[in-house]
Amino acid sequence: MTESSPSAAPVSEVLSVPERVLLGPGPSMVNPRVLQAMMQNMIGYLDPDYVLMLEDVSGLLGDVFQTGDAATMALSGTGSAGMEAGLSSLLEPGDTVIVCICGFFGERMVDMATRVGANVVALRSEWGKTFPPEMLSDALEENPDVKLVAIIHAETSTGVRQPLEDISRLAREHGALFMVDAVTSLGGNNLSFDEWDIDYSYSATQKCLGCPPGLSPVAVSQRALDSIRSRETPPTSWYLDLSLNANYWYSPRVYHHTSPVSMVLALREGLRIVVEEGLENRFARHERNAAALRAGLEALGMEVVPPEDARLAQVTPVWIPEGVDDAEVRARLLSEYNIEIGKGLGQFDGKVWRFGLMGESSRADYVLLSLSALENILPTVGYEVAPGAAVSAASKTLASV
Repeated sequence: MTESSPSAAPVSEVLSVPERVLLGPGPSMVNPRVLQAMMQNMIGYLDPDYVLMLEDVSGLLGDVFQTGDAATMALSGTGSAGMEAGLSSLLEPGDTVIVCICGFFGERMVDMATRVGANVVALRSEWGKTFPPEMLSDALEENPDVKLVAIIHAETSTGVRQPLEDISRLAREHGALFMVDAVTSLGGNNLSFDEWDIDYSYSATQKCLGCPPGLSPVAVSQRALDSIRSRETPPTSWYLDLSLNANYWYSPRVYHHTSPVSMVLALREGLRIVVEEGLENRFARHERNAAALRAGLEALGMEVVPPEDARLAQVTPVWIPEGVDDAEVRARLLSEYNIEIGKGLGQFDGKVWRFGLMGESSRADYVLLSLSALENILPTVGYEVAPGAAVSAASKTLASV
């Protein structure tokens, strides 16, 4: 090293990650069993014992997606990888796709599908409300050659839970494939892949499945796989080609890429925890804790964004009270209480706070902790609240549900 060369920045010998209570739109808290699973010995991605682990994950995913027929696997990448895998594998240049949009992540679908070279019909409805099926019905009449209909099941930017039955029926009546974003809903909301005639659905490990981010669990119907395998041109993404990935997860087990072994082990344990609790019990837990959180926030005079019949249990967005500094409150929750909540996205940037209760983060004590912290912080930033009102309202809801 010469005298003019910059010296390397010092590196601490031990990395200490601060403890946080993750109550934003993701990632969520991780069960200690999942962290322990990640510490297992390394193993080769074609080792017979690892193949058995892949079969475990695939079978457990079938249980959680509620499918007995679809190919279920975990793609290497986050939820956005699952989104891009579906759009790049199912669509060829010139194919028509209808994207039903009622929030931020529908726009991401539009961007990806446009890059594929598809003819994108973007149907935009009001943020904070469910997407109206009649809008899709009209678009399908105007676009008889549509190949794919895509929609978000749980829109984390708006806290809206989208009913899927009518959307699925319309897609099937017009011979279109049906793609569902279940990034935030899988493991926390009912997602009946077979019953609702879904052709492709993807999720992410860091939400209701209670694992670190890094994998995108997916389910692919036989109809969708047949469509991919009969393409005139190969998918634009080799890495996210669903057919190639399926050939690794299923027979003939052809090497595709190096599997992230530790993450797969984490997902296997996370899925075991989901199944042990039971899907119905898990759905009920999310609803109960969300109801308590809403009661507490409303006791503070805050208004929940979505209407009551469209509210998502995993993410509750509320309008920020007038005159209250968005960033200051979030920063103080983090620095003084180690609590992370989310800011608004897109149209809601600076206008809402998003409280996440998903997977391991959906706990009654976390609800009470966050409400107590808000009761302490809000009066110091000029927004007066009745001491104890939020915690009392939430406690009554928890006792009554």
